[in-house]
Amino acid sequence: MNRPFDPISISAFPKGKQEGAWQETLRSLSIIGRHRDETGFDFGEIATRSLPTGTKATLLRSTAQDFAGLPGRKDTSILIGFVQYGRGHIGDGGRRVSEFADGDLWVCDAQTPWSLQFRNDFELLLLQLPRERMAGRMGRAPVVSGTVLGETVAAAAARPVMRVLASQFAMAEDGDLIAGEIAVTELVVSSMLAEARPDEDSATQVQAGHFARVCAIVEARLRDPDLSIACIAKEEGLSPRYIQRLFEGHDRSFSEHVRHRRLEHCRLELVNPQHADRSIAEIAFRWGFPDQAHFSRVFSAAYGTSPRDFRKSAPELSTTRWTRGRPLHTGTRPGTKPAVPLIEEPSLVVPSRPAPAPTSTPERHHIAVSRDTVHWGYLSRSIPPVLRVRPNAEITVETLTQHAYDDEARMISGDAGAESVFAWTPDYKAVDRRGAGPMNATIFGRGAGEGFGVHICTGPIYVHGAEPGDVLEVQILDIRPRPCANPEFAGYAFGSNVAGAWGYHYDDMLDGPRNREIVTIFRTEANGSSGFAEAVYSYRWAPQTDPFGVVHETIDYPGVPIDRATIQERTGFMEGLRVPIRPHFGFIAVAPREVDIVDTVPPGYFGGNIDNWRAGKGSSLYLPVAVPGALLSIGDPHLAQGDGEISGTALECSLTGDIRLVLHKRNETGKAYLNGLSSPLLETPDEWIVHGFSYPNYLRELGRNAQSEVFKKSSLDRAMKTAFRTARKFLMECFDLEEDEAVSLMSVAVDFGVTQVADGNWGVHAVIRKSVVSSRAAAMPPER
Repeated sequence: MNRPFDPISISAFPKGKQEGAWQETLRSLSIIGRHRDETGFDFGEIATRSLPTGTKATLLRSTAQDFAGLPGRKDTSILIGFVQYGRGHIGDGGRRVSEFADGDLWVCDAQTPWSLQFRNDFELLLLQLPRERMAGRMGRAPVVSGTVLGETVAAAAARPVMRVLASQFAMAEDGDLIAGEIAVTELVVSSMLAEARPDEDSATQVQAGHFARVCAIVEARLRDPDLSIACIAKEEGLSPRYIQRLFEGHDRSFSEHVRHRRLEHCRLELVNPQHADRSIAEIAFRWGFPDQAHFSRVFSAAYGTSPRDFRKSAPELSTTRWTRGRPLHTGTRPGTKPAVPLIEEPSLVVPSRPAPAPTSTPERHHIAVSRDTVHWGYLSRSIPPVLRVRPNAEITVETLTQHAYDDEARMISGDAGAESVFAWTPDYKAVDRRGAGPMNATIFGRGAGEGFGVHICTGPIYVHGAEPGDVLEVQILDIRPRPCANPEFAGYAFGSNVAGAWGYHYDDMLDGPRNREIVTIFRTEANGSSGFAEAVYSYRWAPQTDPFGVVHETIDYPGVPIDRATIQERTGFMEGLRVPIRPHFGFIAVAPREVDIVDTVPPGYFGGNIDNWRAGKGSSLYLPVAVPGALLSIGDPHLAQGDGEISGTALECSLTGDIRLVLHKRNETGKAYLNGLSSPLLETPDEWIVHGFSYPNYLRELGRNAQSEVFKKSSLDRAMKTAFRTARKFLMECFDLEEDEAVSLMSVAVDFGVTQVADGNWGVHAVIRKSVVSSRAAAMPPER
């Protein structure tokens, strides 16, 4: 088993400790780093895993910066780096400089001076191998720092292995990482031998080619106990004496090379958890040692310990360096050496206060909902904006619920905007793409977009001057139901609640049929005067055939018209019960930068489907800007919702809101704790609400298949950890609390609640009441 794994997220640290946390973690890797942007971090993550083989694997993500070996610290490892994305160059500390880009693989000797420069955001998988792992294979051929591997077959084969290791880094078992690292090492060695160029004292190019080929044959046949120089010489048409001279030219005999390679494979398998159930004799036999006593003797001679003692001394578990957002220990404990102290900086934060008022009358705009002003079920940095505004603009935004077809007469009929969006006949579909899936609907055949994402989003809105690293504040000035346009139901607004197959309740029903999906239609006064909603009727979902002829056994595709003849209305449902309305937008998002087409269901650092009912009138939602212009979209309007959203949906009702967009420039905002904001922050007149998700940036954390993996791997435990760490950072940063003070305060005065368990990336929020910290805030000095 592996230890629970999380990377260090620098953005989870208070601002004054971010640089120190980053540098201390780099120092543990014998590396120093310097951000090229003097303003510091936009984001930074380091995940380190020390494998039983002696290799250290590290995944780094951050903004543009320079790296080099740590001066004064002896590091004899060989570095293999794979650039998942990013551009820059690597050098040997002198004149040799090699450019690299996305997908490149490079090798570096840490024993010699080296430097690494990234000119933009990057992700790097770094393997730090013990020198002996490669030195025995390379012979006299040097490992030249700054070597970017070329187009050899071996290098081409190594790149996809490294790409898989990088994308699956957080989830891979130790054994999988060991197997991948071994394969990469072999391929890199083969590539470097193939690319080696002779000099005055080396073998000729022909001899180098012969040597590389013989080594490859030896590697492929190590398990054969009858492997000999004679059989290889015969197969290759070379003389045994010639092959022996090739190896002697690299300071070892053929038999020494074979024995060393067999021992290395045995050594790695002795500490590989995937081979924990194999005996020492089995491992020795697998690699060409038929006599266990002989194997024990040569192993002890090579490594100074017996195979049994070596296996016992290996760590049972991999050592994973810290966890996401956990502050590095800076004190001492009995029997331990003091940790490298963090680099302390003056606090840069002040209590929350209103943003400066605009100096002139703000722009005013209105986005009427129509098929031309919405996108359905997906976010994208490539969607053309429907409106461009300057900061402090005020906008009236109309939004539609994707559940309006649950009752067409009450939520669509007579409403020109809704009819424009929902129009669907056998010959025409107003909004074709409904989700982040493929347009040709080849996977499940449900329709374009496949329903991977369900929300109707109004926008996007481009905010002039918004740049990555800034924070966009969405002030919700007012929010109100969209009145029914059907004269038969004048004066009311209607919404729908669906107990869907994706709800938390679905596998735990008492009555039959247990796989039922129930739709309940609610109404409230259109002017919101009563403050309550009540159920009108309910019905059980029956298979529906959409206008294109596709049968939907479950509620699996947004906007399917309901054939009223197939359902049976149940009146008197929830009679005598009144639901307090609290209108809010379940979905408020800026465009993420990692992927072009993003499912609207799982929320993330960019906001999205947060589903927190507190995002209503009088609140402000702060979102970190990830792409130029921010590209804000709003949707998933809710008339009411409880914490948890347990059935899979809220009371889904079309709403219209008035918002103001305030842009907080990085390092220029009056709310200094917004600098480096890495997750959605909600503010009401009385509270701050911080949000934690199972995976704060699942698009980056879960690799290439993140948008499906997040639905499989979310948990309340992970969401709670993120919410705790985010709340701790907020309290330490805003009010200069020590960590112990913040932890105590969170336990006695901060309310943690389940935001939702319906959206793939589950959410937990922490409610911090302003009255709790008001005295502390008043006593704090003005902004420094």
